[in-house]
Amino acid sequence: MAAPEYVPVKPMDDVRTYESPPRRPGSWLAQRPGDLKGETPRGKRFGNPGPDQGYGLVLGKRLADQLRLHEGEQLDDVVEGALAVALRRASILGRAPVIHDFTVAYCVYGFLEEHPNPLLLEIRRRAFGEVAVPAHYAERQRIGAAVREEALRMPHAAVIDAHTRDWRALLDVDVLTPAGHG
Repeated sequence: MAAPEYVPVKPMDDVRTYESPPRRPGSWLAQRPGDLKGETPRGKRFGNPGPDQGYGLVLGKRLADQLRLHEGEQLDDVVEGALAVALRRASILGRAPVIHDFTVAYCVYGFLEEHPNPLLLEIRRRAFGEVAVPAHYAERQRIGAAVREEALRMPHAAVIDAHTRDWRALLDVDVLTPAGHG
């Protein structure tokens, strides 16, 4: 087995060190039956595809001690709802989720504030209620879709500043209400 060059060896040992495989000419092509060709499909129920999305749950839980939950709010629901926002942001930016995607998600919905706006508190209670239940996929997607794309493209520090000035500018609350439930 190959070993790094810094590992001590006896003078008589026959040791290999790591070498990169030879470079393959040409670029990778989508030729397997399951490979997508062209643009990633988008639309209702497709979600927000991107790399390493499962790691998002780990990241979302890392900020749990900073969240300010109020009566009727459950940590699992908040993390799952924020995951929808974070994955959408990561997808728009063309990368895997990072911790700042969750900072944005939690900030937009006021989970990082001790005393959020009462209207925002009521909106998030209705929106995030029971979204950790797998059957509530559509509700999770609405939580992500309600955050304006311009906000998701902003640096996380700018989102925090914008939320302090006017949280309504970051959210389209009409998206959170399912059709026929006005």
